[in-house]
Formats: sequence, C-alpha cells, structure tokens
Amino acid sequence: MAAELVRTDMPSGLRASHADRDRVVDVLTAAAGDGRLTPEEHEERVAAALSARTLGDLEALTADLPQAEGTAPVKDVVRIERQYASVTRAEEWSVPRRMEILSAWGNVTLDFTRARITHDTLRIDLDLCGGTLRLITRPGVVVDSDSLVIGCGRTKVRPAGDPRTPVVLRVEIHGRLSMGSLEARPRRRLFGGRPATA
Repeated sequence: MAAELVRTDMPSGLRASHADRDRVVDVLTAAAGDGRLTPEEHEERVAAALSARTLGDLEALTADLPQAEGTAPVKDVVRIERQYASVTRAEEWSVPRRMEILSAWGNVTLDFTRARITHDTLRIDLDLCGGTLRLITRPGVVVDSDSLVIGCGRTKVRPAGDPRTPVVLRVEIHGRLSMGSLEARPRRRLFGGRPATA
C-alpha cells in the first residue's frame, strides 16, 4: 500500500486528489498500529493529510516512515469458505476492508497481533455453524458483535490492553452464528510475560 503513496514521476507541486489523501491516511493509520506514531502524532498528521493541497504536502507526512516497496496491495474483500476444516490468518497478514466467512464444523482464527492494518474498519460478514471464530486482538483493536445474530451459540469478547488506547481498527461482525462460538481476546501470555501461541 505504501508503495503507491508517493508518485515519484509526478512533480511535488501537483494538486493532490481525494484518493491521494486517503492513501496517506491509510499509511498513517498502519504506522500508528505498528507503534511508529504516537496517538497525538497520528491525529495531527491525519488532519494535515485531509487538508493537504499538493503531493509534496502529503510526501512530507510520511517521509520518516518506511516505504514498503513491492508490497502487494491490500484486497478490499477476502472470502473464506470451509467445511470440516479450520483456517488461520496470522503473522504479518494484510487486513482487508471486508471479509466473508462461511464455515461449517471448523474453526477460523484471525490473529491481529502482527497484522498489517491499513484501514480503520474491518467488516466481517459471518455465516458460521458448529465452529469457533477466534479473534486474537491487540491494543487499539476493538470488536463489535452487536449486529451478530446468534442461535444456540455463545460470544465472549475481552478487551486488549488499556481501554483508553486509541482505536486503530474496529472489527464489526455481522451475519449469523449457530451452534458455535465467537471468542475475541488478546494473545495469552506464559509465565514471565512471554506471549503464548494463539
């Protein structure tokens, strides 16, 4: 995503488009999620990006952030469809804007601990029967399951870290859950503070 940010073949005095501003905001949000920007810096830079007039103005806002050359663009929609099988997204996976999850008698695990977050919202359209949707969160990732229809199932959502931490990703879960469960929690830790496996 960041590789698309600076169009080096264009003069820096060229007027910025809405798409240019949106790309910078996405990169700044990802940097805040990685801990490269403080909440105050993130807020200030986003405000500056939204009011930027030229590409040069936008370039200055990301000049001290790593440019992920060659990084594949983040998909808008990812579909997961499984029966009698489990699937896991972990390590440095890219979080899309929307996920469609259809699963029967299998578990789906989404680990956000090291995920690359470039959008502020992830909508999950869920149709799960007889399995578990497990979300491993980190500070700044919040889960909203108020729109989920539950039949013979259960949900358990635990916040990760200080609730005053700025939100970098809001996971909104829609759809239905039957004879299964939704579990959202931070990564467990072993004795001594070391993170355990999901």
